[in-house]
Amino acid sequence: MTQTKQPSLLNRGDEACQILKNHLEKENIVRIISHNDADGISAAGVVANAISQENGQFHISIVPRLKDSFIQKLVRERYQLFFFCDMGSAYLDSISRIKGDVIIADHHQPMDFEINSNITHVNPHLFGVDGSREVSASGVTYLSVRGMNKQSLAGMALAGAFGDMQYYDGFLGINKFILEEGVKHGSVEVHQDLKIASKNEEPLYKSLAYTFNPVLPGLSGDLEKSMEFLEKMGISYGIKFSDLGSEEKDILKDELIHINPEIFSDSYSNPKESPSLRNIEDYSRILDACGKNKKYGLGMSICLGEKNDALEVALDLQRKYRQNLVDGLNWIKREGSIEMENIQYLYADKKPRKSVMGTISSIALSMETLNPSLPLLAFSRMDNMVKISSRTTSIMVKKGVDLGKALKDASSSFGGTGGGHDIAAGAMISYKEMDNFVNLVDDIIGHQLQR
Repeated sequence: MTQTKQPSLLNRGDEACQILKNHLEKENIVRIISHNDADGISAAGVVANAISQENGQFHISIVPRLKDSFIQKLVRERYQLFFFCDMGSAYLDSISRIKGDVIIADHHQPMDFEINSNITHVNPHLFGVDGSREVSASGVTYLSVRGMNKQSLAGMALAGAFGDMQYYDGFLGINKFILEEGVKHGSVEVHQDLKIASKNEEPLYKSLAYTFNPVLPGLSGDLEKSMEFLEKMGISYGIKFSDLGSEEKDILKDELIHINPEIFSDSYSNPKESPSLRNIEDYSRILDACGKNKKYGLGMSICLGEKNDALEVALDLQRKYRQNLVDGLNWIKREGSIEMENIQYLYADKKPRKSVMGTISSIALSMETLNPSLPLLAFSRMDNMVKISSRTTSIMVKKGVDLGKALKDASSSFGGTGGGHDIAAGAMISYKEMDNFVNLVDDIIGHQLQR
């Protein structure tokens, strides 16, 4: 990110913040609409906390996608300010029918549309900043509230960046800027640590098996292998990492670094959070589990500080979600994918598997359980429709793959909807068009790679 890009996006965020501030001073209730994944819930959490800290009021809807029928409902609502998080940039034409003021804090590719003066559009792509790597929706939302001295929310903004897989052995661009603000304010701390999952909550063998970022080849997704690995070292697999002695921690650290050096690196925490939520990556995973299980209110309760009972329920959801991941990865190991010339794909119609298709696709590519040189499409049957989650690697993106564009173009050819980032995207089409869709995406990716 160059210095010429950053101020423009920051200034647009400040404009949005001033509009928000004006409405709060008038005691207007803010209508918040956000996406249902970890980034969207974090983004909604950022703006909701900012409003609460100013003694304002809000009404939130967390939705999987913007439908025209839903936007039409919003048009009839009499709120003075509508705040869209992690969505909206692709629906500028529909949103323009809303009469009140509108703030869109999104990081997806925007549609080419001349917006009305009542819409403040905060989107990195408008300023040459990469929204798939340098800032997530929660980060864009943070830029839209930080003008009211909300640096205490930097950790929550980074949780969304983790949720959207924007951590690349460090943060880039605006994410790095948010991190630096958080560290300066004391709301984020950085220290070197083992990056194993839920090490304060889970038995050690589960912590290892549930560690997918970074992956531990031979351990990630495999509970039995994780048990065996610990037994060989003479470490009790049922103990929590936090209960190990210092010598045992050192032995484990050395062995894990041997498997993947990235497992011991910078760890990010919010010192003001409760122990289960202090690690920002763990916080992100908990919100992701809430989103995947359609418990959006639970995720928002955690963001707004209503912990206790809500946190226990969320941790239980996370355990079940992780077990679904393990089961899904075992399914991929057994069945593999269907390979075409330029892509590969999976198909699921069983309920637990459908909710984790995007995540297990990413993990299977990073673990090289599936061929990482072929972009992956994961299809989930939804009655007479099919939902598509697509993933690829940064190496394939460098070679020319843009999944967001491929899925947008292919889905529109069959009356569906689609889009997203170059490395991860989604779509929804009619089930009967699935074979035609696969063939068209294969052709499109082939053309992208030939450029």
